[in-house]
Amino acid sequence: MSSKVENSDSALPDFERLPRHVAIIMDGNGRWAKKKLMNRVKGHEQGAETVRMVVRTTRELGVPFLTLYAFSTENWQRPKAEVMALMTLLKRFLVNEKKEMLENGIRLNVIGQTERLPDDVKAAMNHTMEATAQGRKMTLTLALSYGGREELVRAFRKMAKRVADHTLDPELIDESVISQHLYTATMPDPDLMIRTSGEVRISNFLLWQLAYAEMAFTPKLWPDFSKEDYIQILKDFGDRERRFGKTGDQLE
Repeated sequence: MSSKVENSDSALPDFERLPRHVAIIMDGNGRWAKKKLMNRVKGHEQGAETVRMVVRTTRELGVPFLTLYAFSTENWQRPKAEVMALMTLLKRFLVNEKKEMLENGIRLNVIGQTERLPDDVKAAMNHTMEATAQGRKMTLTLALSYGGREELVRAFRKMAKRVADHTLDPELIDESVISQHLYTATMPDPDLMIRTSGEVRISNFLLWQLAYAEMAFTPKLWPDFSKEDYIQILKDFGDRERRFGKTGDQLE
């Protein structure tokens, strides 16, 4: 899991070990705005700037996979005005960031119940995904209208249909087969999951995929999460011993 920094930015330290896949729960936009006596939408707007920083830093460091929990299935329950504002911000991001993704070899991927998104958002999403499809330096995945339990239900239904159609032997269903039926079938499981805002839970995010991920929780609200905070978490990850059930002596 070693990786080299591809960018010459002297502010980036050398890492002996980096995660191959970072997943982030971006939490705290609303509380950030409330603390500053602002409308919640202002928090989401400021949070979008943090997204840009994290994407750029991830690309500079050479981490090949980044997944951001951008909108959960539960988020549809928020006030209609806030949901509409979030969709507007999402569309703006998809349109405005396409050029930078193309210039930096970043491929956009989306997981979740995308059929529930507004038509104009889906159009922008599909356009950017198609335009960046040849990106080979990094895959940026946005979890949109995503829920981990829904993903598992969807996977089990697909497998059940294949069993009924006699195209899948139930005796051959193992962890690998289940993984192949998830939204994330084409990417490795996350090595590191980060959550901001002080909450210590995974909130229905990548329930299957996070089985062996290292966890990092920070009290920083997402709009306040800095490049220095991100780099420190990545450095801390490099110091962790990942045993996957083995002993330290076995790893040595």
